[in-house]
Amino acid sequence: MIKLDNLHKYYGTGAQRLHVLNGIDLHIREGELVSIMGSSGSGKSTLLNILGLLDQYDEGRYALAGQPMERLSEKQAAQYRNRMIGFVFQSFNLLPFKNALENVSLPLYYQGMSRKARSEQARHYLEQVGLADRMTHMPNELSGGQKQRVAIARALVTQPKVILADEPTGALDSVTTGEVMELLHRIHGEGNTLVIVTHEPEIAAQTQRQITLKDGRIVATPDGIAPSATEEPA
Repeated sequence: MIKLDNLHKYYGTGAQRLHVLNGIDLHIREGELVSIMGSSGSGKSTLLNILGLLDQYDEGRYALAGQPMERLSEKQAAQYRNRMIGFVFQSFNLLPFKNALENVSLPLYYQGMSRKARSEQARHYLEQVGLADRMTHMPNELSGGQKQRVAIARALVTQPKVILADEPTGALDSVTTGEVMELLHRIHGEGNTLVIVTHEPEIAAQTQRQITLKDGRIVATPDGIAPSATEEPA
């Protein structure tokens, strides 16, 4: 599903040039649940942004579902994001002036879907995350856990190839964290590919494979096998 080969990313120029990602090899198979860990400055946020086509890489190769993600224009990257990638953020990123149903249906607007079809599909996914009774609530009327469920429904509504979750439990208490992780496990159990960036070992421990970044390099996996040596991805 995701295949990175010798990926490099730099910021700045000349003496100030910073090598943020240094030869990343990473293969994630379809339907896999993977976590990416690392301290601040390790490169994990940059890696997630590249996976999500929010940032470009400088060297190497990136293929998503068998399609090369290189030299994309902003319009092309936006089209791929809307069709193939669902995002879940720590800060939820909900529009405060739209209710839950409108927030979830928004990605479908950019796909050109009719208002009726958008609402029906958004309603379905809000029901799936247990918010059938909160569809007309505004974000400021929802708890942190409910906001994250809306964000998860929004990530699912376009039926993407990959769901990228950036610290999805970072703003939640322990009880709500457990509820959100239970939901993410259920979503994974339905065959979805999930990549979770987290600094919490207890969250990473709940994933099938943990990848650790340090100084822009992958330094460890639990079984000692480099990600590039795993079975070829789907």
